[in-house]
Amino acid sequence: MIEKSLKELSQALAAKKISSVELTQLYLDRISRFNPQLNAFITVNGDKSLAAARAADQRIARGEAGPLTGIPVAQKDIFCAEGWLTTCGSKMLSNFVSPYDATVIERMERGAGLVSLGKTNMDEFAMGSSNETSFYGPVRNPWDPERVPGGSSGGSAAAVAARLAPVASGTDTGGSIRQPASLCNLTGLKPTYGVVSRYGMIAFASSLDQAGPMARSAEDCALLLNTMAGFDERDSTSLDRPSEDYTRDLERPLEGLRIGLPKEFFGDGCDPEVMAAVRAAIAEYEKLGARTVEVSLPNSHLSVAAYYVIAPAEASSNLSRFDGVRYGYRAPEYTDLADMYSKTRAQGFGAEVKRRILIGAYVLSHGYYDAYYLQAQRIRRLIADDFAAAFKECDVILGPTSPGTAFKLGEKAADPVQMYLSDIYTIAVNLAGLPGMSLPCGFAGSLPVGLQLIGNYFAEARLLNVAHRYQQATDWHRRAPAGLE
Repeated sequence: MIEKSLKELSQALAAKKISSVELTQLYLDRISRFNPQLNAFITVNGDKSLAAARAADQRIARGEAGPLTGIPVAQKDIFCAEGWLTTCGSKMLSNFVSPYDATVIERMERGAGLVSLGKTNMDEFAMGSSNETSFYGPVRNPWDPERVPGGSSGGSAAAVAARLAPVASGTDTGGSIRQPASLCNLTGLKPTYGVVSRYGMIAFASSLDQAGPMARSAEDCALLLNTMAGFDERDSTSLDRPSEDYTRDLERPLEGLRIGLPKEFFGDGCDPEVMAAVRAAIAEYEKLGARTVEVSLPNSHLSVAAYYVIAPAEASSNLSRFDGVRYGYRAPEYTDLADMYSKTRAQGFGAEVKRRILIGAYVLSHGYYDAYYLQAQRIRRLIADDFAAAFKECDVILGPTSPGTAFKLGEKAADPVQMYLSDIYTIAVNLAGLPGMSLPCGFAGSLPVGLQLIGNYFAEARLLNVAHRYQQATDWHRRAPAGLE
């Protein structure tokens, strides 16, 4: 069962070959066996999960089931879920039990009938590329427990890769779905900004954050995105547009597809083995009828610098609410209100979060706003314009997801800039608000390599089609890490 696709699991549930309770228990047993060594989950509550599974079985028995009713899912601990501890990987929220559901949780669980297995570990407040900044300790990559799984959605990635869950939710602010998908041999999709509601998703950088699905295949991502996407009037950035079936184009042939290869993604700076796997994937696409064209994203080299001005600026504003007054952690000893604010934030936030708050406050301060923040926003517009020009020449853009494979735990911890550069190929997509995804395309040694596909606005169905056809011709996405049988 743990190797079956969502469609196969749905068929097994409908045919009564297995119940949701049995399926949920299967995954809960795997979590109890393997989570101690991987640290993929922060919170698991078997009683809550099995109660939801029993309710799903009743829906199936009454003939009221949807395509994903009764299927277990892991939820990134950035989403508020009623009655669940919701920490965002931080000491600051280590005692916060959410009184309400995020829209993503509501749609998946109450709407579609998916069964939550628990809340997955993540970089603190989604700030990180390795899942090493979590208050709850680092997540370990199932392919090599001495290496990182990527971040910030590292817990979700490790959980699905280790078959502790069939699918998971993630969020992507600068690559936090795609980079861990690449490092853990998964398929992960960041939708167009505004396609999935941000209501109840704890904010990091509000103009960049977007939730999306993480799974083993493009088909599974499409099915999960069907439940996640949709207009939400509670989110002012949610886009009011007709609902889509993201599975509709999966079988569309690729003849005539124009794949754009940005020259900036194929220069120096990428591991040669990673690049070899990407080039082999390009050759596979050409066999499937696609053709390649060279395009240029001349301002992409500025994306990391612009991102690390804009994202911390928004984070410094968003995280000001965590002050020890209303909810979350409060310093145990203080003399007055100002002292309580200061000590609570000093004790409640980790080093990386503090670093970004300080950067953000600095670039927004009087005398520096024009020099840094305003300039970064101008660069953001240039980056979006580069993509617009490129999409006049091609249908999708292709390149590596990450410049290397999973690195060792602690390897980049002392050098924040090196850590930031691991997102060099993903960040521009968030700055432009475009959809992007990563899918498995091979291995460098024993470690997975991810291929990034970038689409024009609202081209999720096309991206999923391009990924799905590749996955029908290859079996990289079916490979599983050893030692977790």
